[in-house]
This record gives sequence, structure tokens and C-alpha cells, in this order.
Amino acid sequence: MATFAYVGRTRSGAVKKGELSAKTRDEAVDQLRKQSVVVTSLAEKSGLGGLNVNLSFGSGLTDKDLVVFTRQFGTMINAGLPLVQCLEILSTQSENKVLRETIGEVKTQVEAGSTFSDALRRHPKVFDDLYVNLVHAGEVGGLLDTILTRLAKYIEKAMKLKGQIKSAMIYPAAILGVAVVVIAVLMIWVIPIFAKMFSELSGGKMGLPGPTQLVIDISNMFTSYWWVMLIGFGATVFGIKKYYATAKGRMAIDKLLLKAPVFGDLIRKASVAKFTRTLGTLLASGVPLLDGMTICAKTAGNKVIEETLINARISISGGKTIADPLAASGVFPKMVTHMIAVGESTGALDAMLGKIADFYEDEVDQAVASLTSLLEPIMMVFLGIVIGFIVVAMYLPIFKMSEAIG
Repeated sequence: MATFAYVGRTRSGAVKKGELSAKTRDEAVDQLRKQSVVVTSLAEKSGLGGLNVNLSFGSGLTDKDLVVFTRQFGTMINAGLPLVQCLEILSTQSENKVLRETIGEVKTQVEAGSTFSDALRRHPKVFDDLYVNLVHAGEVGGLLDTILTRLAKYIEKAMKLKGQIKSAMIYPAAILGVAVVVIAVLMIWVIPIFAKMFSELSGGKMGLPGPTQLVIDISNMFTSYWWVMLIGFGATVFGIKKYYATAKGRMAIDKLLLKAPVFGDLIRKASVAKFTRTLGTLLASGVPLLDGMTICAKTAGNKVIEETLINARISISGGKTIADPLAASGVFPKMVTHMIAVGESTGALDAMLGKIADFYEDEVDQAVASLTSLLEPIMMVFLGIVIGFIVVAMYLPIFKMSEAIG
């Protein structure tokens, strides 16, 4: 028997918390259902000091898992299977433990009388506002299977865009990491050997060339104060994270990122692609424009873009078009605002937003390729200059001693 900690609601709406023993999770849910308790949270206790530990540790949910679930669910609904039966099948078939348990809880809540979208809304860590609003639109319009298929396509395109951004960041980070490791090894272990050798050969009487002395001084700093440098690096990273956690800090850093050479243009294009893809998908699914703008702002990923979309939403609610406030912000390219204006005037805004998203996703792909081809020689030249300088600095005293002997 396992012990489960639960949180639920009674028929009167009161919150009820407690623990119970059961062989399986389903048996625990059945026990609570017999007590007229609708489960909102159920976690198995690990027995480690009485701490409640969700056993889904280490099995994080990925976008791919969500795509598979959404496609399978849409196919089943299209085939005419009842909603609860679809959830029952998927809760047993899903390979991801987090998703499997979440679907089981959603099924329980739907059986208790909740709508599917409301049940999803209770699990924001798995199903975000975009997902829930699209499902709600599908329920209201009777097009749940179509909406789910469209949602799966959206997640796949978002995965591709995210992968492009990651690939752009990973390469320079990897090269820089290798450079730091190589330089640290030289400074901490190799240079001290040369310094000791020079000191023994000259008896401390021969003055070292300037570049050699500079490298040895830096090496001494590495070996003597490495812990200070490590603490300083950690404190800097911690300070930046704390500053970025504030609204003012996030705005300042995100603004700098948008203005950064090369990377700023990539971030801007990715933000435009994400915004247009998200809003186009929402509008095509029947979600109201103002609600769509709110969701786009929440999922923007950049504070500057988020503030721009919030201000645009306020302007739209006052009777203005979408294109006008976006054009006035100066954040979005003129081509984007012009195409949005055309889409509004022709009544095909969702289709136009899809075309913009396709264009900018291709732009991001090209930008990533250009960035990689540009950074590769720059990083190699930088690494070559630094290591070359160290090698030459170490050989200068040897050349000087050879001249003296000659």
C-alpha cells in the first residue's frame, strides 16, 4: 500500500486536504470519488522524512510529448470516440509519467462535470493559456478535432523555432567554453612549470621579457586567487539573475539584447515569427482578438515585445487597428506592420499572419546559418591569437638565453 497526499473539493465547494492509503493512484481517486471529493491534486509520498514528493521527478514533459498527445487526441475525437474514453486511453498509453498522471487528473475532473478546457486550466505547468484557450474555442465551436490538429502543428513549428535559437547559441558557447578551459589549464598547470624553469636557469638574475612577465603574472593570479575569481563569477551570475527577475532589470536587459549586434536581429526575427504564428493560430481558431493579444504578450519571452503588445491591445480596445500601435512602437519591422494592415483591410488577417510567420521562420533559419558561419572563424582566430601569444611569450626567454650563450 502506498500513501497519497491529496487536495480536492467537496460538493459544497470547500477545499479538503488529507492523506489516504491505496495500492494504486486510480484506487486512491476511486476512494475520494466515493467520498464525493473532486481531486485537484494527488501525489504519492516518498517516505523520505514525511516529505510529499511527486514521483514524476526526472521525467519532465517535453514539447514532443505534448505534440504526440494532441495529435492522438484529435484523431480519436475525429473518429467519434467519447471525450472521457479518449482521456482514459491516452492516460494509459502515454510514455511520459508527468503527462500520464496529468491526463488521469483531467479525466477525473471531466467525469466530475468540469469542461475539458476548465480541467486543462487547472494544470498550467503542462497546458498554458494558449493551449487552454484554443481548446475552449474548439469546444464552443464544435471543432475540437480541427483545433487540436492545428494546435499540434503550432507546437511543432514552435519547437522548430526554439531549436533554431538554441543551435545559434550553443555553438559560440561551446567554442568559448573550450577556450576558457584551455587557457585555464595553461595558466594553472603549464605556465608555472615554465616560470620555475626560467627562475632556476637564470638564478633569478635574468629579467624576463614584458610579454613573458605578463603571462606569468596572470598565471600567478590564477593559481593564487582562483577561488576569488570563482566566487566573483558566481556572484556576477547570481546578481544578473536577481536583477533580471525584477521588472526594471528584465526590461533593461531585454532592451540591450534587442540592440546587440547580430544576436539582436536574430532575437527580433524570432519574436516576430512567434508573435505572428501565435496570433494567427488563435484568430483562425476563433479566439477573440483582444484575448489573443493578451496571450501573445504573456508568451512573448521578451519584456520589450511584451510591453509593446500590451500597449497595442489597449489601443485596439480603444478602436484603433492592430497595425497602427505596432508601427508606432518601432519594435516591429515596417514590412510586418504593412502586411498586417493589408490583412486587416482584406479581412484575412489570420492568413496574412501565417504568411508573415512562414517568412520570418525562414529568416531565422538563414540568420542562424549566417551567425554560425560568421562566429566560427572569429572564435577560431580569437583562440589562436590568445594561445599563440602565450606560446610566443614562453619562448621569448629561451631565445634570449640562446643569444646570450652564443
